[in-house]
Amino acid sequence: MLRRTFIVSAAAAGLSLGAPRLGRAETAPRLTLAPDATPPTGPAPATGYVSVNGLKHYCESHGSGEPLVLLHGGLGTIGMLFGQLLPVLARTRQVIAVELQAHGHTADIDRPLSYEAMADDIAALIGQFGFETADLFGFSLGGGVALQAAIRHPEVVRKLVVASTPYRRDGWFPEVLAGMAALTSDNAAAMTGSLMHQFYVEVAPKPEDWPVLVAKTGQLLARDYDWSAAVAAITAPVLILTGDCDLVRTEHAVEMFRLLGGGAGGGLGGGSAAGLGGLSSSRLAVLPDTTHFSMLTCGDLVAAITRPFLDAPMPL
Repeated sequence: MLRRTFIVSAAAAGLSLGAPRLGRAETAPRLTLAPDATPPTGPAPATGYVSVNGLKHYCESHGSGEPLVLLHGGLGTIGMLFGQLLPVLARTRQVIAVELQAHGHTADIDRPLSYEAMADDIAALIGQFGFETADLFGFSLGGGVALQAAIRHPEVVRKLVVASTPYRRDGWFPEVLAGMAALTSDNAAAMTGSLMHQFYVEVAPKPEDWPVLVAKTGQLLARDYDWSAAVAAITAPVLILTGDCDLVRTEHAVEMFRLLGGGAGGGLGGGSAAGLGGLSSSRLAVLPDTTHFSMLTCGDLVAAITRPFLDAPMPL
């Protein structure tokens, strides 16, 4: 029962659980490129740490072009979650992947994990990177951080892609919410040897802090929230991505789309604001045959949806 609970709760945190449980002597396999995915040409990615708000964030920069900041899910790392998606996005963009507080290479500090604090970190990082604005792509927990960045710091967020992300806590399926309660420091030992644990200890500055990360993530996911009014006031264009077999309810993604001005009937406006159903600046895509975590292996499909949205001119 405990193992099943962790599968649900870990998936809710944005984890890829397709690989078998690993023994201590085994090496965690990195996500590989899909057969039709090729890495970007050009120099090797730049890696390093950028300090903001008392925290040294690990960052990787891939490709060239307009900036796209990539944010992972809970308990994840760049290498574990974005091994297939990042190279495809970096064919046409400068993709800057950031590991959030206490995740991966980024050490923890004495503060709780919160969407708001991590959003403040990302806004400050955009300035430290030397950009006035940037596009954000957040997956699962990282999507919540991206939403809060657009809410709290609209001046630095140009466009926003949120993948498998609820804007209210009840956007998760009930069984997912029930599973989140298992993310406690006392239960962290049960996750030893799991894929997320292997990736964490491989790169974390203090691998012994694994129970702290699990507990802080559980506390964040246990917090009730409803960002309806704030989401409706977001000024940046938003692309919502969800799988048709996601851990976030499909109707919840549709509700978010409507909050952002989408879903008007008819579409008779021909893409303008005139007439019934003029297109909003935001978009919704439900990916077929896609789960919460398999979305990250659909690099070419996600890029085919994401690129036209990001490359389109900003609305007047």
